[in-house]
Amino acid sequence: MKKSSPREKYNKRKGGAVPTAVEGVDALSSWVPKTAIGKKVLSGEINDIDYIFDNSYRILESEIVDKLLNLEVMLMEVGQSKGKFGGGKGSIWKQTQKKTKEGSRIKFSTFALVGNKDGYIGVGFAGAKETVPARQKAIRIAKLNLIRIRRGCGSWSCGCKDPHSIPYKVEGKVGSSRIVIMPAPKGAGLVIEERCGKILEFAGIKDVYSKSYGQTNTKLNFMLACYEALKNLTRVKIKGDDVLKYGLVEGKR
Repeated sequence: MKKSSPREKYNKRKGGAVPTAVEGVDALSSWVPKTAIGKKVLSGEINDIDYIFDNSYRILESEIVDKLLNLEVMLMEVGQSKGKFGGGKGSIWKQTQKKTKEGSRIKFSTFALVGNKDGYIGVGFAGAKETVPARQKAIRIAKLNLIRIRRGCGSWSCGCKDPHSIPYKVEGKVGSSRIVIMPAPKGAGLVIEERCGKILEFAGIKDVYSKSYGQTNTKLNFMLACYEALKNLTRVKIKGDDVLKYGLVEGKR
């Protein structure tokens, strides 16, 4: 019988740990691209992720992102572990059951966050019958949902032209959860819900104010609403003078 490695034992004990960079290296070593963009990335013809965004190409292979960016991965708390009297601590696994004639079918879902803390971020939510496939699927979806963040200094009380915040107020809504993110001066910090603050931190944003409306206890919709607000940053048309006025930066500095 084959013995489990220390890393496999750790993952089983923790119920699915955040993958390390070694897994991404192993995936790239055996990667055979199927799309034209993937073949150009592997051959070295495309060596900058901004080229893909500038030409509005669609990323259909997660290995493209692994090749061009060094991303950090985090699994966010979307579930609740069992505890006494019906309560418990937050868990990265959202466990659901479906009653069938054969018995209960258990499904594990998780929410993955990827980013380089310098203008690029992606989120993914996926489920599977086991924790490890659910984690891998969510991370892959997060890489395919990668977006480029527009940053700047839109606070009237700051005006430092350093991309530490966002250039203007944006809003995102998913379900009944709605969030409004506003520029803040340097030193204000991330005045926002803890999980949304982690999303902004992975995007490279350091100072914001925020307001929330609706059913904010539904954390999954609330985090997706924050992600939609960040997507709306690049949907606003800007003038040439605003680039210098607010110190706008799209993607990496």
